[in-house]
Amino acid sequence: MLQQVNGHSSGSGAQGGESLREDLQEFLSGEAPLHQLDDLTKVNPVTLETVLRCLQARYAADTFYTNAGCTLVALNPFKPVPQLYSPALMREYHAAPQPQKLKPHIFTVGEQTYRNVKSLIEPVNQSIIVSGESGAGKTWTSRCLMKFYAVVAASPTSQESHKIAERIEQRILNSNPVMEAFGNACTLRNNNSSRFGKFIQLQLNRAQQMTGAAVQTYLLEKTRVACQASSERNFHIFYQICKGASMDERLQWHLPEGAAFFWLPNPERTLEEDCFKVTREAMLHLGIDTTAQNNIFQVLAGLLHLGNIRFAHSEDEAQPCHLTSDAKCSLRTSALLLQLPEDPLLETLRIRTIRAGRQQQVFRKPCSRAECDTRRDCVAKLVYARLFDWLVSVINSSICADPASWTTFIGLLDVYGFESFPNNSLEQLCINYANEKLQQHFVAHYLRAQQEEYAVEGLEWSFVNYQDNQTCLDLIEGSPISICSLINEECRLNRPSSAAQLQTRIESALAGSPRLGHNKLSREPSFVVLHYAGPVQYHTAGLVEKNKDPVPPELTGLLQQSQDPLLKVLFPTDPEEKAQEEPSGQSRAPVLTVVSKFKASLEQLLQVLHCTTPHYIRCIKPNSQGQAHSFLQEEVLSQLEACGLVETIHISAAGFPIRIPHRNFVERYEVLRRLCARTSSGPHSPSPAEGHSERSPCTEAATLQAVLQDILHTLPTLTQAAATLGDPAKATPAPVHCGKTKVFMTDSMVSWLMVRGVLRSQLLALLSTTGSGTTSGQWEERLRPSADTPSPSWSFWNTDAPRCWSSVPAASRAAGGDTGIASRRGRGGRPCSSRQVGGAWACVKTLRDLSFLQNLMPRPCPSLSTWMARPYGALGFEFQPTSPIVSPVQ
Repeated sequence: MLQQVNGHSSGSGAQGGESLREDLQEFLSGEAPLHQLDDLTKVNPVTLETVLRCLQARYAADTFYTNAGCTLVALNPFKPVPQLYSPALMREYHAAPQPQKLKPHIFTVGEQTYRNVKSLIEPVNQSIIVSGESGAGKTWTSRCLMKFYAVVAASPTSQESHKIAERIEQRILNSNPVMEAFGNACTLRNNNSSRFGKFIQLQLNRAQQMTGAAVQTYLLEKTRVACQASSERNFHIFYQICKGASMDERLQWHLPEGAAFFWLPNPERTLEEDCFKVTREAMLHLGIDTTAQNNIFQVLAGLLHLGNIRFAHSEDEAQPCHLTSDAKCSLRTSALLLQLPEDPLLETLRIRTIRAGRQQQVFRKPCSRAECDTRRDCVAKLVYARLFDWLVSVINSSICADPASWTTFIGLLDVYGFESFPNNSLEQLCINYANEKLQQHFVAHYLRAQQEEYAVEGLEWSFVNYQDNQTCLDLIEGSPISICSLINEECRLNRPSSAAQLQTRIESALAGSPRLGHNKLSREPSFVVLHYAGPVQYHTAGLVEKNKDPVPPELTGLLQQSQDPLLKVLFPTDPEEKAQEEPSGQSRAPVLTVVSKFKASLEQLLQVLHCTTPHYIRCIKPNSQGQAHSFLQEEVLSQLEACGLVETIHISAAGFPIRIPHRNFVERYEVLRRLCARTSSGPHSPSPAEGHSERSPCTEAATLQAVLQDILHTLPTLTQAAATLGDPAKATPAPVHCGKTKVFMTDSMVSWLMVRGVLRSQLLALLSTTGSGTTSGQWEERLRPSADTPSPSWSFWNTDAPRCWSSVPAASRAAGGDTGIASRRGRGGRPCSSRQVGGAWACVKTLRDLSFLQNLMPRPCPSLSTWMARPYGALGFEFQPTSPIVSPVQ
């Protein structure tokens, strides 16, 4: 199945891949075809050109996922590939003994995080950081990962708990369409672009079952409600209402067919995301009943009519602006839907209230036409932002589990991708600032930390140069002077700030930054930031006002007069809130700007990420037009350069991702030294556990180092011994390096130790010396799984142990045949002693393969069963003296 999904192509994609392979026939002669390289670390040599060619060849072969060391590269296919995300494929990756041996997939990353949680290795909590440009497929990736966890992290035991688990999973999945409807929009780059960031925390109990989730959102682009760029759309939910409402609902919400709204551009475009029915059903599952839904949609319809209120200049500045001829009806309808008094609504939009002097005298000043438009837009943005926050709180109350019911979590971070438009303002600055911080997290966690650790541990290492974006972050957020501090200062000065003045301040104060540029050809005041993903020009016009995000108190007071049930919840009459909104005189608190709030929330997010084991998925957009079977090299190349993918591959190919402290390494692999000692008469160092417990720390440390060196010197011998049982050509030197405090290994070495036969070969050598009269070759034959017996699996250890006995053929269990447990006897038909099988069990313990246990346990053997129950009861298993069946401890 995996070969069919990931390995074969059809149609024009296959023809394109065939022609590409012909063009690359002379490239890397003798190597595997490029489209067959599942890991970019296998590309030789590792350069941008070779990596690009490999990704292009795999894309042409309809293979969209490729490993890049610690990172998974995901190419957006821009077409439906349902078989690539089916529940059957999810279960296949979940049940695989080694998912990393299957084709690269986001399910491989999902399964790795799930198994890491089960292993309880610190840090236990996991996070998956999905990054990439807008339109690269981040939202889809996060959605599929949530479905994967809903499938694999559910194994209830009773029918009642099964129903509870299903309800929780369905609610978690239903949060996606609701948040996408209210938080996503069609942009120039992406039809379903997330206009907010979110961190989804999937909560797991002690049995690794998903019990709930929590959603944290960041920086909703609320300005989109009232201002949409050319060829872009408003949030999806507005189009869903206008296209999906029934006739009765249209009458109720005053949305006749064909009605035009200024805040609803490009309504003729039909997208997959315009499905109103899906959103309503999802809201119903989350506990938002039909009445509450109708209330929400009525408020949104009121905002659309509010956008049609237009003002005309007043000839007399002392008089308020007049409404245009066709705006009076929109004002009446908007006031009706929002349940606001019509006259106060109009007055609040046209007249500004000013408090001045010690007596806080109130002055009323008519607003200009531009100010009227700004106040109208402010009402819409304020209502929509609070509505979105309320929806998030409702979702969390529906899906979040009791803190006492969950112990670990897996976090999914889906943030807006790097953006660069013809007109970039504060929204793009914050978005790109977040991407810079996440890039630094990746650099700090993997690239820099890994190389520095090698140096500290004394490993011989050739350092790889990588792109560090700290200088760019210093420009944006540094202390004492940065772009953010200068913008905030302009807000605190409470003075009129021109766009040209702000540009001059930034360029003069930060002239020494290598990441600050200037576009001399630009006619509008602006500055350029050289981001890790490329230069972006930010226009300074309106930047300070957006950062202030001012909400005149009279607008909030107006909304508090609404008789609408939802608006009453969103705008409660709170005396404390009123006091905060109307500070007086010298007691005025510092302005909390948009940048300040966003920076604080971003720091909180990074603190959470630093406490988890991170995993990275880099989403790549093959072309900016969203077309299938189109791979534009220049666009992909810029993304590869921006995310530092080549540096990642270099370090991953030469690095050692497995790091085990010396003591843990000795405890885990000491059996190798002991087994090797059985077949050799040479002396060996005592175990750290042997001897008296009152040894001094210096003596214990010396003993630990001696045993460690014994094991390390044993490994080359074991690799050669294992090769004699299999294919000698596959024997390779042990890629293990000993640092000052840790042992460093590659994934392949750990896989070889645990699966490929080192312990198996030593187990056979041990069994041939137990006095049973059976040679190692005969034991090999006996231990080989039969056709109807599943092969050893990692999942036996924690989840499938109760089924390992039932997996033995029934005939063998009944008759005690050669593959049954009863046949494991010593000389004269006597059962093997505890000591004889104990050494074999030590191998089995290290191998974590209980299918060996079912073939080794004698029946009956009370002493062995008692011995086994003593050290492993804490692991969740007990061994009944009267039965060889392994069962979980209740």
